[in-house]
Amino acid sequence: MSDLFQPRTPDDISNLTQTAPLAWVVSQTPQGLRGTTLPLLTQLNKDGAVVGLEGHFARSNPQLESLRAAPQALILFLGPQGYISPSWISNRTWAPTWNFAHLQFQTELTFFDEPDAIAAHLRRLVDTMERRRPNAWSVDEMGPRYASLARGIVGFNARVTHAEHRFKLGQDERPDVFAEICEALGDNPLAAAMRAQQNR
Repeated sequence: MSDLFQPRTPDDISNLTQTAPLAWVVSQTPQGLRGTTLPLLTQLNKDGAVVGLEGHFARSNPQLESLRAAPQALILFLGPQGYISPSWISNRTWAPTWNFAHLQFQTELTFFDEPDAIAAHLRRLVDTMERRRPNAWSVDEMGPRYASLARGIVGFNARVTHAEHRFKLGQDERPDVFAEICEALGDNPLAAAMRAQQNR
């Protein structure tokens, strides 16, 4: 894979997992491949690299049983993405393309369902998602209903064993073409992601 389309720093990777935390957790089951979309928390090492991910399954999810037996999963994140039209470019012979940022993590899962561990996990997840929101909500506001809902989930930590990332965000475009694409995208988050990767 070309280094041209690799993220600049570990921060680019962790920022994507934290700004687009809903990921596909894909695994092999006796019925074939199965995937579940889950919001995940990011675990970083001292250098800022993603070394693990934390989330939870509903106990009723059939994928959970097969993962307990074979706890390997591919976890996929998709960041800003979009079709890039030749209609935006002065040179009409330019070809269309698709710009995107995505992450793939091969992982080994361990599970936890002790009440204290689940409570700590749910507090971390809610506090992360509510951070910087006006009138932020907390799990304490749920009252007695919390206990019954918490019993319905199983938490997991996914240790990253291998990672692949691709940030195809216009790094190979001429400056004039790049500028035309960004102008056409306007305030689309894809334009901001493209500009960030140009500032290497």
